[in-house]
Amino acid sequence: MHTIGTAARLTGLSPKMIRYYESQGLFKPRGRSSAGYRLYDDADLHALRFIRSARELGFSLAQIAELTGLWHDHRRASAEVKKLALAHIDALEAKAAVLQSMADTLRTLARHCHGDQRPECPILEGIEAQACQSRTKLR
Repeated sequence: MHTIGTAARLTGLSPKMIRYYESQGLFKPRGRSSAGYRLYDDADLHALRFIRSARELGFSLAQIAELTGLWHDHRRASAEVKKLALAHIDALEAKAAVLQSMADTLRTLARHCHGDQRPECPILEGIEAQACQSRTKLR
């Protein structure tokens, strides 16, 4: 059995994150010391690494809760896991498209900026123009 500090070191998570995942219902340590401290066995460490891996893939806490439920259910249908993964891929690709559009816009603005001592700055002007468009849309 391991203390939370050792579990953190062995899983690559901070003690704070381990406690947070527990508070969110994603994980429950199997043991407690006589003083009430959390104790972690190898299965607990494996579960924490699973959660960390899912977070690194960008899954939300709600999705991780679903994934861990499926992971523990040995009668699950892999179709359920695949459906969740494919939906997440769609969301990631949509975010990537938005980020690429942002980078393209900034690249265009930067290309038009002289980057010298003059006060004129197409980057600031572009951001201001976008702010004005946003204000108009919100009315």
